[in-house]
Amino acid sequence: MKKIISLVIICVLLVAGNPANSQTKIGYMSIDQMVSIMPEASRIDTMLSKYQNDSLNQTLNTIAQEYQYKDSILTKTDTTKTPKSVLNQLRTDVNVLAYQIQNWQTLAGQAYQAKQDQLLAPIYTKVATALRAVAKEKGYAYVLNKDIFLVAPDGDDLLPAVAAKLGVKIPLGMTTQKPAVKPR
Repeated sequence: MKKIISLVIICVLLVAGNPANSQTKIGYMSIDQMVSIMPEASRIDTMLSKYQNDSLNQTLNTIAQEYQYKDSILTKTDTTKTPKSVLNQLRTDVNVLAYQIQNWQTLAGQAYQAKQDQLLAPIYTKVATALRAVAKEKGYAYVLNKDIFLVAPDGDDLLPAVAAKLGVKIPLGMTTQKPAVKPR
């Protein structure tokens, strides 16, 4: 979701840029970094923790209990007196539940990611709107994701301007510069 939004922002800014400029200004910003310092981000972190504990963990417990219940019925059932269709349905149910339990980490991760994307979408939209406004105000024809640069001038980092536009303070420990050389 984050990569898609970044790509959309880049495309919009590429299209919106004025090709008539003799000197094209290129800026950069880390959208993820800006989203992380938004005031709403900490509230979303709390909501996601609550979702993890109250929903995902409870769902796993429910699936495990249902598995144990159906497995015990299947184990205790007299196969000579129980219709084959009932036994087949119980076996199918037990196998489906066992699959869900075995693959719970993946299933829960997908559900968590979907919830996170849902909750963060309005913040990404807000940041993208502010970024477009700042780029237009400052005359940037192109704005790229900060992660693609190894070296870039500080003046072209739009994070401080976007933060100011949104009324968000950049934490003291957060650097807006990238190292000149990435460590291997």
